[in-house]
Amino acid sequence: MNYRKKKQEGSAITIRVVCAIVFILFSWCWLYYFQNDLLMMAQHVLSHGITHYNRLVGAVGITFVLYLLQHLIHKVTHLNKSFYALTYFPSMLALGMLTDIVPDPAGGITHMFSWWLIIVYLLLWGGCTYFFTKLQELDDDPNPHILSRSMWMNLLIMVLLMVLTVSVGNTNAVFHYRMRAERCLLEGDVDGALTAGKKSLECDEHLVMLRMQALARKDAIGDKLFEYKVCGNSKSILPTDGHSTLLLYPVDSVYKFMGAAPAYQMEPMHYLELVQHHVLCKDTVPSKVVADYQLSGYLIDKQIDKFAGEVGKYYALNDSLPKHYREALVLYGHLRSKPVAVYRNTVLDEDYENFRELRRQYPNKMEQKGKVEDQYFGTYWYYYWYE
Repeated sequence: MNYRKKKQEGSAITIRVVCAIVFILFSWCWLYYFQNDLLMMAQHVLSHGITHYNRLVGAVGITFVLYLLQHLIHKVTHLNKSFYALTYFPSMLALGMLTDIVPDPAGGITHMFSWWLIIVYLLLWGGCTYFFTKLQELDDDPNPHILSRSMWMNLLIMVLLMVLTVSVGNTNAVFHYRMRAERCLLEGDVDGALTAGKKSLECDEHLVMLRMQALARKDAIGDKLFEYKVCGNSKSILPTDGHSTLLLYPVDSVYKFMGAAPAYQMEPMHYLELVQHHVLCKDTVPSKVVADYQLSGYLIDKQIDKFAGEVGKYYALNDSLPKHYREALVLYGHLRSKPVAVYRNTVLDEDYENFRELRRQYPNKMEQKGKVEDQYFGTYWYYYWYE
């Protein structure tokens, strides 16, 4: 009898250790790897930039506090055996709530998850805890070992709690790309900002703005912009009128790079025209940056007539043109019988004919888009016809 009791106690300790390891590993990965940029942004916004989030300290500190919370709840509830993992419910819920952060229209942050729903969850958990506390008196596992029914039951509960955390926390991929890009720009890591979500076909106007800023700092807007997914329009390429916002990266850094700050809210294209008016006659980097922003704005809006009328002011119409500008001029030349800007490139002309032929081969629009995307995504032609 004493042997069986000792074996059960040993099994209970094993269950606690395994659950603790699962929780600590999950919490660490969730905080240190997946939600680091979001937590950095949250602390920056809440402290108005006075304090800075430390990735290591934050992950260790939050995990430790939540583990202490679980330990306290276990002391109060005395849940053991098959239902011990339920003592991690408040900690897992808190972990999700801590990372349930989204921007609000005023430039701050807020939560998506309803507070009344948290209360409902806690009440349900409290009822279940009371019920299982009574039920565990009848829970006599005949095989109290590491692969026992109790162990598997606790592991199942831990998996469900991890699903709860993920469902409550912010797992929006585009928002995470955006936060990573802002953090990288803040740290001066332009290449890192450009790799954030590069292989994804999801984006929003904020992410496009950040990518344009990073590309501009590498003098690559005209060569690389449409190699990324581009959405929105020219009204969101700069934060001058509030359509696009920055949460972590200082907006002053953007205006310093562009050469001037707007005196009042205005559309980005109007702002660019004003800045270009002041610096056009100067042989400076901001002048080229502003020109590339203007030209790219026209291309994003698919205003190729305006683009064709402006590109010659800043570039010689030859093969030294950035890639997307050459593609746009070839497209323009095929769409207009009397072009105001003429650019000839035998290789590109032939490539565009192949593009048109590929489109003609597939009358079905969905199939056509898929086939063209496989070969021509990353060109301005694909963006113009399919985005």
